[in-house]
Amino acid sequence: MVKKTSFDPDKLVLSKNEILAFCDKVIEKWNKHPTKNANNILAMTAVKASIVWTDEDSLKAIWGEIIAWVFELLYENALSQGNDDADWSTIMKKLKTKK
Repeated sequence: MVKKTSFDPDKLVLSKNEILAFCDKVIEKWNKHPTKNANNILAMTAVKASIVWTDEDSLKAIWGEIIAWVFELLYENALSQGNDDADWSTIMKKLKTKK
């Protein structure tokens, strides 16, 4: 994985292989409790298959939209919790600890 020097949530910088590795990581996590997560594993496997068959430019467009949407949701969620001075570093630290 190439080290990114700056971050722009509107520009996807992940490669197809990095997205597939993410899918594998999630599937591996869910496989710890396969009965409980059977539907999730099946769905993520389908997502992974669609990534394999999708060209890199389309993946960048699709996942760029997903990332932008997630950041918007995180921001709106922080604001809705009454934290008008939403500190992104605190929010991101909380997200990181949930991994």
